[in-house]
Amino acid sequence: MKGTTTFYKEFVRRKGLYIFIFFAILLVLLFFSINLGVAKIKLWDILAIIFGQTKRPATETMMAILVRIRLPRIVMAVIAGMGLAIAGAAMQAVLRNPLASSYTLGLSSAAGFGAALAIGLGMGVWGGRYGQYIVVGNAFFFSIISMFLVYGISRIKGCTPGTLILAGIAMNYLFGALIAIIKYIVQDEVLAGIVFWLMGGLNLARWEAVAIVLPIVFIPSAFLIIRYSWDLNVMSSGDEVATSLGVHPERTRVIVLVLSTLITAGVIAFTGIIGFVCLVGPHIARMLIGSDHRFLLPFSCLTGAVLLLGADTIARTIIQPIEIPVGIVTAFLGVPFFLHLLLKSRGYWK
Repeated sequence: MKGTTTFYKEFVRRKGLYIFIFFAILLVLLFFSINLGVAKIKLWDILAIIFGQTKRPATETMMAILVRIRLPRIVMAVIAGMGLAIAGAAMQAVLRNPLASSYTLGLSSAAGFGAALAIGLGMGVWGGRYGQYIVVGNAFFFSIISMFLVYGISRIKGCTPGTLILAGIAMNYLFGALIAIIKYIVQDEVLAGIVFWLMGGLNLARWEAVAIVLPIVFIPSAFLIIRYSWDLNVMSSGDEVATSLGVHPERTRVIVLVLSTLITAGVIAFTGIIGFVCLVGPHIARMLIGSDHRFLLPFSCLTGAVLLLGADTIARTIIQPIEIPVGIVTAFLGVPFFLHLLLKSRGYWK
C-alpha cells in the first residue's frame, strides 16, 4: 500500500513538473513577444511603462504600441491557443480519434462560410446592424449551426464516434463548396479579404475582443476540466465500459462536443481559421504527460498557448515589416510534427 502511495505521488509530481516547465516557457515567450516587433522596445522602457515612469520622450508612443497593439495581440494568442488546444483534446477523447478537431466536425469551414458571407456579400445573420462584428457574428453563428447539423445527422444512427465524424466530414465539404461559390462570384478586392480571413491571424486583436473571448473560452474550459475529466478517462476504454461504470456515453459525448464547439467558435470568430493548434497542442501534451485528462486538459492549454504565441511571434517578426498570417506558420509547424507522429510515435495515443 505504501509503495502504491509513493508511486502515485511520483506520478503526480512528474506531471506537475511538466506543467511547471511549460508555464515557465510560456512566461519567457511572453517576455520575448513583448520585446520583438517592428518597433523595438527595450526592457527598461517596458518596466518604465509598467511602473508609470513616463518621463522619457518616447514613452507615450511606446505605451500606445505596447498597450493598444502588442499586448492585446499577445493575450489573444494565449487565450486562443488555450481554447483551441483544450477543445481539440476533448474532441479527440469523446470521439476516440487522434485526428478529431474543428476541421473534422466541419466547424472551421462553417465559420469560414459565415465570414465569407459577411465579407463577400455583406450579409449578416442579424442584418448587419453591428458593423465590425458582422463577420464575427456570422462565423460564430454558422459554427454553432454546423455542430447542431452534425449532431442531428448522427442522431439518426446514434451518436457514436464514427457517425459524428462522418457527419462532420459531410458538413466540411458542404460549407467548403459554399465558400467556393462565394469566392467565385465576388470581385478580386473582396476575394482578397475572404482569403486573408480564411488564413487566420491575430493582427486585428483588440482589448474589446479579448474581453468577449476570455469568458467564452474560460468558463467551458473550466467546466470540462472540473466536471468531465474523470468521465473522459472512463470513456477512453469504450462506451460499454463507461456505461458499466455509471457514465452515460452519448449524453457525455454531446455535452463535451457542445462545450468544445462553443470554445472553438468563440476563438475562430475573432481570429479566423488557425489550423493545427487543436491537433498539435493536445498531441504534444499527450506525448509528454499521458492520457489522464485531469492533467491532459490543463496541460493542453499550456501547450496550445505556447504553440500559438510562438507561431504568432514568428509570423510578425520573421520578415519585418511584413506579417505572415499565423495560420500559415502553424501549418508549417504542424506538418513536420505529424510526419514525425506517423513515423516514430505509433501507439502512444492509445
